[in-house]
Amino acid sequence: MSETLFSKIIKREIPADIVYEDDLSLAFKDINPQAPVHLLIIPKKAIATINDLEEGDRELVGHLFLVASKLAREMGFDDDGYRVVMNCNEQAGQTVFHIHLHLLAGKPLGWPPYTDRAKQA
Repeated sequence: MSETLFSKIIKREIPADIVYEDDLSLAFKDINPQAPVHLLIIPKKAIATINDLEEGDRELVGHLFLVASKLAREMGFDDDGYRVVMNCNEQAGQTVFHIHLHLLAGKPLGWPPYTDRAKQA
């Protein structure tokens, strides 16, 4: 896998507002937030898309969700509610090809989350 923006953040070659780190993952504030709280939770292991996950990645992906839950609890919006999203490939909105969870909170989040751009065209 080629180097990405996220791999550079992990190596501290690019600054980020990091809110959490452990041996397996890193969480930081999104530079283009879509909610009052918008964090990105990434594995330190480089995996381009959900399609590239292997059986051995099961615990790593589960860990990312546990980090999301921990951050929601620590930041105090676990009871109010939050959204966790992982996009896969360009048509789903993935722009950095290193899997990551979006953790969004701090306002009511409607459904569906995005407008259907294909219908607008």
